[in-house]
Amino acid sequence: MNETLKIAVNNDSLSILELILNASLLVQLVMLTLVAASLVSWTVIFTKSIALKKLRKEADDFEAEFWSGGELNGLYRRCTETGEESVGMTAIFVAGYREYSRLAGNASIERTDLVEGVQRAMRVATSREVESLESRLPFLATVGSTSPYVGLFGTVWGIMNSFRSLGALQSVSIATVAPGISEALIATAMGLFAAIPAVIGYNRFSAAAESLIARYDVFVEEFASIVNRQAVSGRRHT
Repeated sequence: MNETLKIAVNNDSLSILELILNASLLVQLVMLTLVAASLVSWTVIFTKSIALKKLRKEADDFEAEFWSGGELNGLYRRCTETGEESVGMTAIFVAGYREYSRLAGNASIERTDLVEGVQRAMRVATSREVESLESRLPFLATVGSTSPYVGLFGTVWGIMNSFRSLGALQSVSIATVAPGISEALIATAMGLFAAIPAVIGYNRFSAAAESLIARYDVFVEEFASIVNRQAVSGRRHT
């Protein structure tokens, strides 16, 4: 009875903060690394979520204006007159129309060369947008895949230290073992706390990025078709 009461009192007196402070230096470093990774991951998650939301809205607004039937020249002027750097689908259109304006002024250029030149310019712009969409996603993937193992390493090391220290004791009870094992298991909990949001964020943002990239690719082909039709129509009237 007295032993049971002693264990209960000891367990109540062991807060998570006390367990962390009493952990070995290596386990504390593991915990600090996991906390830092978790903080950076949440920062990436919030900023990436806001950025993708803006890019989806930008794509919706641009497509609505692009297919409204207005002149492309007027749309190009509206996209560039603000002086701000275009992003998303707008940036792809600006690059394509700028190349189209440059090449269309050359009467000797072939229609296929015109279309290929516009497609090439839009592909380069699309590559830049894809790079921006996928930025910092590898970090989330790294945190999600490695954090549980880092936490497990801290746990194993902490348990090894606990059992090694028990060798110097003549009498061992649960109350003696519990603090060391508890502080070691905190590292595993921190690893999971860092990994789970990172994995969820990575999967969600990867799917959103792939959806936007598919829209960009479709727009490039649609714009190339428009350029091709205009080139054919222009040559028929000459």
